Amino acid sequence: MGKRRRVAERRNKRPAMVAGMIAVVVGGAGLGAYALYGGGAAAEDGPTTTAAKKPQVKTGPLSAKEVTTAAQTFLTAWQQGKVAQAAAATDDPTAATALLTGYTKDAHVTGVTLTAGARSGDEIPFSVKGTVSYKKTAKPLAYSSALTVVRRTSDGEPLVDWHASVVHPDLADGDTLVTGEAGDPPVTALDRDGGELTAAKYPSLGTVLDGLREKYGKKAGGTAGVELRVVRGKASKAKKASDKTLLELSEGTPGTIETTLSPTLQAAAEKQVASRSRASVVLMRASTGEILAVANSNPNFNTAFQGSLAPGSTMKVITASLLIEKGLASADEAHPCPKYFTYGGWKFQNDDEFSIDGGTFKASFARSCNTAFISQAGELDDDSLTKQAQQVFGLSMNNWAIGVPTFDGSVPVQSKAQKAASLIGQGGVRMNPLNMASVSATVRSGTFHQPYLVAPSVDDRTLATASRTMSSSTLSQLRELMNYTAAYGTAAEAMSGLGPDYGAKTGSAEVDNQEKPNGWFTAYRGDLAAAGVVQAGGHGGDTAGPIVAALLKAGG
Repeated sequence: MGKRRRVAERRNKRPAMVAGMIAVVVGGAGLGAYALYGGGAAAEDGPTTTAAKKPQVKTGPLSAKEVTTAAQTFLTAWQQGKVAQAAAATDDPTAATALLTGYTKDAHVTGVTLTAGARSGDEIPFSVKGTVSYKKTAKPLAYSSALTVVRRTSDGEPLVDWHASVVHPDLADGDTLVTGEAGDPPVTALDRDGGELTAAKYPSLGTVLDGLREKYGKKAGGTAGVELRVVRGKASKAKKASDKTLLELSEGTPGTIETTLSPTLQAAAEKQVASRSRASVVLMRASTGEILAVANSNPNFNTAFQGSLAPGSTMKVITASLLIEKGLASADEAHPCPKYFTYGGWKFQNDDEFSIDGGTFKASFARSCNTAFISQAGELDDDSLTKQAQQVFGLSMNNWAIGVPTFDGSVPVQSKAQKAASLIGQGGVRMNPLNMASVSATVRSGTFHQPYLVAPSVDDRTLATASRTMSSSTLSQLRELMNYTAAYGTAAEAMSGLGPDYGAKTGSAEVDNQEKPNGWFTAYRGDLAAAGVVQAGGHGGDTAGPIVAALLKAGG
């Protein structure tokens, strides 16, 4: 995109799992001694100093011996139940002490055996085996994790880089492990045809099913069992992450909850994202808001519902509606599209530095001309785009109630260069595929219908609404823009053969330290609307476009 700065994307990185060398464990009463082979167990000698000299701080890359020794110290102490000693082998003893203490006291994990794999750089993977016991019930526990060794800045000492994911890969910092009666009874989620939805059949739905249980477990008529689960902390709850069951010691009786998901379209969505890296997609019915399918390449985070990413030029759908309403653009009238436009001290440009001489606004929209939008920034108030997103498209108010946790889009009030960048879906604007599918649905239906996964009649909840609709002239022109883009613009290749009752918009969002942009695509066909993103994939028409088009075609 034609933006001087790039928008940073936040990621949660976990240590890589590396299979390899096995450690020997000799145990008694469930606890034992731990030894690493190939790495050595003795502490590495430090530099020799004299009383008159200040001790040297070792710097530079860690040696293989330092990594394996630090890992051995930590894992041995943890296995032997020596919490203080294990915590001291990390760079955050306070947090480590709390979580390791809770591992035994709250999670009721005993008889822990830790087996290390082969070192990969500064990382050591390891397997965990133990027993979870609660009252008269016990079950074996087994999983894999990993740790990373870092050098302490103050003295160069190699220590385990502490994160909760060291204890269990499903833990984020601030989360805890607890064994006991489940806070929420289990639920059996059903698709719109009455079939059971499971993560085994639909891998993308794991986080969705967790969310349904949290929301409806106590309302659906089930009874709780006993389980080991992840209890989310403040940081995770801020991201609307749900608690997660890791092990059932005794099954509860599930209640039943019906969803709007289509089994055939959900299967089609799973197939589309499975063949691509970091892809997410949502399909919905424009006239009602019913969500028919949701899928993510990464089953551990629901980017489609909870992602917060710059939407790139797909945001121009909202911006175009604003410009048309304010008389700053009209579909078939001449509109500027220069190679460059400077605003607020930033010099913006079009992809490949193209320009359109004497072209219409429709031509600029179809080719995704950035400067056609940036050039109008000076005619807008700082809050104009925010109001348009909220009042017409129902976004950026944090009030959607679809049945599971969602991020409802963010279009903050911005000024100067950031205001201009927001017009093309950069700056502080953040969306996810659910939000952008809803944008296309609003254009198709003419009215915002809040998306939902569970019918509001199930729990008498109130769905979000928009305070107004576009004028008939604005709506007609906006549909014309999206139809022209699907037929002749940047979306034409992906949407080929799906017309004539269709519309689309492509987008690419630049991200700091990422070679390729995030590719976006939002579209409607008949009464169906969909949107998708492929992170670090490249241009939206080439990456997310085929995913969205395939689902629209599958929907008939």
